[in-house]
Amino acid sequence: MASQRIHEEDSFENETFADLNLQETDLGGKEFYRCTFRNCTLQESRWTRTRMESCVFTGCDLTRARFTETSLRDVRFESSKLMGIDWTDVGTFPEVTFDGSNLRYCTFAGLSLRKTAFLRCTALEMNFIDTDLSESDFSDSDITGSNFRGCTLTKADFGTAQGVFIDPARNRVKATRIPVEAAVNFVQTLGLVVSGYGEGPKAKTERKKGRS
Repeated sequence: MASQRIHEEDSFENETFADLNLQETDLGGKEFYRCTFRNCTLQESRWTRTRMESCVFTGCDLTRARFTETSLRDVRFESSKLMGIDWTDVGTFPEVTFDGSNLRYCTFAGLSLRKTAFLRCTALEMNFIDTDLSESDFSDSDITGSNFRGCTLTKADFGTAQGVFIDPARNRVKATRIPVEAAVNFVQTLGLVVSGYGEGPKAKTERKKGRS
């Protein structure tokens, strides 16, 4: 059985693991190459010093999983739950893609995530601290309540993301793409009023009357 093999063996190539309950399982020190995890329960699983290359997680629940010194090369998480994961101690230069996944309450600190894609994700209240997000892509993701501090956001794309709030005084920004609404919201926090935004219907009506 696949569930027994994954416990007993240390190296896997071109394998598919489907519908397995691996909650709280210790998968540390194993190697996975071109493997697929489909609809697996992996809550609070442990991946210490595990090596993964060209792997895909689809429809999996990895809530509060622990990735300590884990080597991630071309690893995709699709339609999966990754809530509450602290990625801070993952291996250096992780190569990951998040697509249609739930990343609520995740923390990324002191990492290089250049060109990382966070596509169509629910990514509420995440923390990005001292992280390089240059050329990262947050297209169609909801990042409401997420905190960016000390991050490099050069050419990062938040253009179609929701809930964007980035303080240029606390991050390095250059050619960073954000929605118009995000720019207006930031300007309003400085006490400025942008014409056409944030004005109630009454104020607009009174201005029109004054012109007549």
